[in-house]
Amino acid sequence: MKLIHSGKVRDVYEDDGDVILVASDRVSVYDVILPTPIPDKGKILTQLSLWWFEQLADLVPNHVISANDVPDEFKGRAIRCRRLKMVQIECIARGYLAGLGLQEYERDGSISGVPLPAGLVEGSRLPEPVFTPTTKAGIGAHDEFVTFGDVIAQEGTATAEELRRITLDIYKRGAEIALARGIIIADTKLEFGRDSDGNLVLGDEVLTSDSSRFWPLAEWEPGRTQFAFDKQFVRDWAAGTGWNKKAPAPEVPQRIVDATRARYIDAYERITGKTW
Repeated sequence: MKLIHSGKVRDVYEDDGDVILVASDRVSVYDVILPTPIPDKGKILTQLSLWWFEQLADLVPNHVISANDVPDEFKGRAIRCRRLKMVQIECIARGYLAGLGLQEYERDGSISGVPLPAGLVEGSRLPEPVFTPTTKAGIGAHDEFVTFGDVIAQEGTATAEELRRITLDIYKRGAEIALARGIIIADTKLEFGRDSDGNLVLGDEVLTSDSSRFWPLAEWEPGRTQFAFDKQFVRDWAAGTGWNKKAPAPEVPQRIVDATRARYIDAYERITGKTW
């Protein structure tokens, strides 16, 4: 195998023409990798992604070849995938107002150029899910909101419309499934690529605690910060340290590590119905 890319969380290897996507236990907040890993995080993300890929298979093809045909040292946290030419856009769907989307709304009354009703607050449910794409930044850089017009300019009208449609279809399917299990998916980030035939394929991870905001339905209350099953918990801790959000990041205390791991597991078990 040959290492061809090391990202914030995942390492990508080339093997026999395929890609081996390995999810590490690294955690990234504010586009900076923290020095402290979260034990089992990579395995949880991988297994949750595999579960979701099955639930979404009728909506869009995905990059999975096998979760078993991978090197022994990566078993449980790796997927053998088709090699794709990745689209250089982060495809984000939002059904609720939170995070950077909330900040954008409070400043402009819109997100990625999509106007939203006045009077919304943190945690508000949007009238309809919206497509709010961003740039795809490298390590140490920050993703920036772009408009649908920007996506058209970069990728062409047909691809832009396809990305928006599939992103919203995936979000709606995922949100419906999760809601029946007591979890709100507030928003999610998806990545797509083109296969050798030019078809649009879902890649990377899907509807995980790293790529989505998960909130317990029973505790949802607009107007305040929501309980997070995802890495927002780590973001909130990091923001409270006074850290300037630039590398190097501070070490994460054990209590935060343990609580974060527990939340990732809780989300996995609630959504899949499986015991970790």
